[in-house]
Amino acid sequence: MIVEWTMPDNRHGIRSRDASGTMGDGDNRHISRDSLFILAELRLGDHGSEYRVKVRNLSSGGMMAEGDVPVTRSDAISVNLRKVGWIDGSVAWVEGNRFGVAFAREIDVAQARMPMQVQPDPQEPFRRRLMAATPTVPAGPLRKVI
Repeated sequence: MIVEWTMPDNRHGIRSRDASGTMGDGDNRHISRDSLFILAELRLGDHGSEYRVKVRNLSSGGMMAEGDVPVTRSDAISVNLRKVGWIDGSVAWVEGNRFGVAFAREIDVAQARMPMQVQPDPQEPFRRRLMAATPTVPAGPLRKVI
């Protein structure tokens, strides 16, 4: 099958897809996407097996993931993206250890890109007091103690 598309800046592209769903060079996606690198959990639909994958790019309608996951085109999956939660989807294409996922619903990409909040350390006040009470070494030349 040959897929032809027009980008918003009037660039055209043609991409071929063989019977296995593998795509050639080019790009046939119409939704803008962000290149990024986050880790996500992926669950295969019927098996329930969970895998950790690297998310290489993300859009509101899907993502490209990388990992050693035994997926084939049209497999039902669920993916747990940080700050977004579990999203159902299906595998759109597979090329080596990379694969595309089409989400069943749109997500807020900005939410997934937000940095994780670091939880405050409950021991921090104690450490600050301890450091303040620790004597400092006076500045000057060091001497060797035998």
